[in-house]
Amino acid sequence: MLHLFFVETDFASPVILKKRIMKKKMLIYFTFLLVLGFTPDKPTIRIFLAGDSTMSIKEARNYPETGWGMPFVFFWDSSVSVINLAKNGRSTKTFINEGLWNRILQDAREGDFILIQFGHNDEVPTKVNSYTTPDTFQLNLTRFISEARQKKAIPVLCSPVARRKFTTTGELESTHALYSKLVKEVAIREKVAFIDLDAKSQALYRQFGVEQSKLLFLQLQPGEHPNYPEGKEDNTHFNELGARLIAQIMLKELLAAFPVLADRVVKKPGR
Repeated sequence: MLHLFFVETDFASPVILKKRIMKKKMLIYFTFLLVLGFTPDKPTIRIFLAGDSTMSIKEARNYPETGWGMPFVFFWDSSVSVINLAKNGRSTKTFINEGLWNRILQDAREGDFILIQFGHNDEVPTKVNSYTTPDTFQLNLTRFISEARQKKAIPVLCSPVARRKFTTTGELESTHALYSKLVKEVAIREKVAFIDLDAKSQALYRQFGVEQSKLLFLQLQPGEHPNYPEGKEDNTHFNELGARLIAQIMLKELLAAFPVLADRVVKKPGR
């Protein structure tokens, strides 16, 4: 019987041989996808980041300043691409005027996520180029939501991440109270996911305390780093540790809002 089996296989009809070849090709294809971390039920998506310097990618000359969008990239497996278009000094107004928002719209497709975090530069009247009134700020956020939905992408509003500002008695002051409230109002009105990075980051700073929270920011003594020979005392922009912890907060909150993303988080072999 064994001999007859090989005889039948060797002289199979062209149609049967073609089917066998196709099956082998499909097996190789799906094996390849599994190795890469893809499955037929796991289409690739993109997460766009729209925001300011607290989120943006930094040039080497600015190191150790780090935007939280930089470590955020490394949380995801190969089914997710993070596209960080956040830029230093941008507000909702300048993000629109400079064409950065249009770049996201041109590339966004159904099922993609757009994380939107502004307020730092919108709220400062002395920054005449980027300042937006409260009404205009909300109108711009509403526009982002509407146009993202038109592309069938998923907008997520985030309040601006907090600055480190402690009083002489050790109390942390809120520096974005109005504009964070404005973001939340739009999120509720438009029924979109809202991540309160302002409140979450404040809780982080309190956990570290007045002195230890300096370890999260671009705080350097003179001569400590060649990029800042005269030192630096910055309570707005993060170093690597601060950016990573904010990114971890962002990941946790995003997964809470969208549990379906959990199987796209990178996992170590054997876990």
